[in-house]
Amino acid sequence: MPGRSSTSSGSTRYISFSGVESALSSLKNFQACISSGMDTVSSVALDLVETQTEVSSEYSMDRAMVEFAKMDRELSHYVKAVQSTINHVKEERPEKVPDLKLLVEKKFLALQDKNSDADFKDNEKFVQYKQQLRELKKQLVKPKDGGHNEFDQIKDASRAGSERDGMHPDRENDGTEGIDEDMIVTQSQTNFICPITQLEMKKPVKNKVCGHAYEEEAIVRMIESKHKRKKKACCPKIGCSHTDMRMSDLIPDEALRRAIESHNKKKKRHSE
Repeated sequence: MPGRSSTSSGSTRYISFSGVESALSSLKNFQACISSGMDTVSSVALDLVETQTEVSSEYSMDRAMVEFAKMDRELSHYVKAVQSTINHVKEERPEKVPDLKLLVEKKFLALQDKNSDADFKDNEKFVQYKQQLRELKKQLVKPKDGGHNEFDQIKDASRAGSERDGMHPDRENDGTEGIDEDMIVTQSQTNFICPITQLEMKKPVKNKVCGHAYEEEAIVRMIESKHKRKKKACCPKIGCSHTDMRMSDLIPDEALRRAIESHNKKKKRHSE
């Protein structure tokens, strides 16, 4: 319902907020542009980690993500302020139209006053970005203190086991090294297998609730099938307690996708 406006003669009329609502729609489209920008920055940051580029470049990506998150927060507050003002006028229907600009400004500033760095924990794109970076680093980057990534730890454990059995690393050229490598590949691939298809994932998505990953097409088909039959979709990972999966729980797992691709490239080089 439109609000009412007073004319110069003092009578009241209904006014349309279509122009304001059209502007709001444009602002929401701009929010989509911010989201796209955050996706681009996230992709570049993951590229930097994957190629082990200097930390300063990654830090620049962090700052860019923070700036995007701030823009998104400010724009969201402004949209909320305008929507709140419009709803207030429509409900109250005052005899005299209030100063809408002033009302919006007051509501906007009230929201801005509540800003804190903790807000970024509520920005889904920012949270996903930090998680993806941590996961990719864990799988691809060796610690600076001389430690090992997950792949190396499996290899070290294998070598340690050989030594306990009386074998020496420098005597493993008789084919044992190949056996160890096969075992390492098998174990490192465990997290690459979709629990539904039992095949290596090509386009993995992660469940925000339980953290498990699946092939996108397979999990979407499973959820849709369950919901069509008015049933709840349980996480297909054995032992998982998440029993009410929704499409909104799924997010692209870019870090896992890159780890799988990197693993396959290394495997291909070893076989050549």
